[in-house]
Amino acid sequence: IRPQQALRSHIHDGISERQQSMSCAYIAFTETGLKLAERLALSHPGSISRGGKNGVKLSDWTAENFQKSDALIFIGAVGIGIFAIVMVRAIAPHCKSKATDPAVIVLDERGRFSIPILSGHLGGANDLAKKLASICGAVPVITTATDVEGVFAVDEWAKAQNCHVLEPERIKTVSGTLLADKVVYYDSQWKITGTQPKNVFPADENHQADFSVTLHPQSDALHLVPKICVLGVGCKRGTSAEHIEATFKQFCKETGCALQSICACASIDLKKDEPGLLEFCQNHGFNIHFYTAEELKKASG
Repeated sequence: IRPQQALRSHIHDGISERQQSMSCAYIAFTETGLKLAERLALSHPGSISRGGKNGVKLSDWTAENFQKSDALIFIGAVGIGIFAIVMVRAIAPHCKSKATDPAVIVLDERGRFSIPILSGHLGGANDLAKKLASICGAVPVITTATDVEGVFAVDEWAKAQNCHVLEPERIKTVSGTLLADKVVYYDSQWKITGTQPKNVFPADENHQADFSVTLHPQSDALHLVPKICVLGVGCKRGTSAEHIEATFKQFCKETGCALQSICACASIDLKKDEPGLLEFCQNHGFNIHFYTAEELKKASG
């Protein structure tokens, strides 16, 4: 566990791991737009579809890719404003939460404007829109309030630090306070270094914090949970996924550790074909690593 790496202090130091590996899906509605999609996909790979007449149905394409892609990129014809409204209507039935919705970006077919319209910070749409714009010479149209006013965006910072935002509905409280030019306080289990943003200060007491970087959320603050923990699992043969799940939840309850802090699982290689363990990891999206007895004996603790 290396929290120092997880908690980088600058939000614009390159691209986060998720952004580097974002799965993109492009849909274009003209031949010119299709060529632009192919050009963009050279730097940000993804599937490319042709929409409109003789192409895939927009509603079907949106429903499919909203679930499986990290970013949806719509490339339309003339009238970028009207086209953006059409895209908003297409994605509206599928929007659930800013914590889970994919990035959605709209470009005109000539590559003049790049507009993020969903998941600007947590989904990475703002950064991706800027990067796509740099490829084709477009103007990135960023309208998020914190970006427009140039104030600290706690959700963008959390994403850059590889933190899970536990209560996304509380983001607006922190952002609203900063947008009103008032002070917010933070608490962290780790030292935070780098340039301190305007009106953001460390709290003297934990209960004073407006947002907290922690593995053990306890207060009414906005909690940012670093995804830095590995869950070691041992079990008897035939242990069900349900039993492992129940034990896992009990462990989190007893220790106060947020389950969102888990980034992977580990076990001895004798368990590599254990159905219940594999199902448990699959249910949570955990990668699992197996080690031999000899390797484990060399580990301290």
